[in-house]
This record gives sequence, C-alpha cells and structure tokens, in this order.
Amino acid sequence: MTRHQRPTEVHTITSAPASLDDDLGLRMRKYLISMSIRTVCFVLAVVFSGPLRWVFLSGAILLPYFAVVVANSGPKRLSRHAGFEPERGAIDDGNRDRLGP
Repeated sequence: MTRHQRPTEVHTITSAPASLDDDLGLRMRKYLISMSIRTVCFVLAVVFSGPLRWVFLSGAILLPYFAVVVANSGPKRLSRHAGFEPERGAIDDGNRDRLGP
C-alpha cells in the first residue's frame, strides 16, 4: 500500500515572475470568458427587441476589442521586491555614530 503524503509547502524567496506557461493559461482563460460573454450577447440580441437588442449587439461588437486588450496586457509586475527581508534590528542596531566594532 502506498501512503499519500501531503505536498510539501513551497516558500517563495524570489521576485521572479510566474512562468510563461502559467501566464499564457491565465490570458487564455480571460479571453475565453470574454468570448463566451460575447456569444451570450449575440444570442440575447436575437432574442430581445427594441433598445435592449442594440445594447446586446453593441456589447457583442465591442467585446472582442476589449478581450484582446485584456488578454494581451501581459503579466502583472510586482511594485516592490518580494524577496526575503530580515528584521530591521538584525541589520542595524541603531548605533551608526559609533566607530569600530
């Protein structure tokens, strides 16, 4: 019998961005969701009449542009370094004016 072990916890100590495969998968999901909403807008534009038809039709026409812009926006950049930062006291004890050890 094999025992199922819990996966080990992974700690991130680098500011390296996510892999390109992960980024591509996220962008493809965003695009797929947008195109699904566009398909629903087309169907609703056929079902409804009057002003609501034009709202759904304009959504179906404009969504591809926004879907491409959102999907191609690229990976999110971190604004600050996400690496290890030691406690302030471990680096500086506050006695900077003192010369020598």
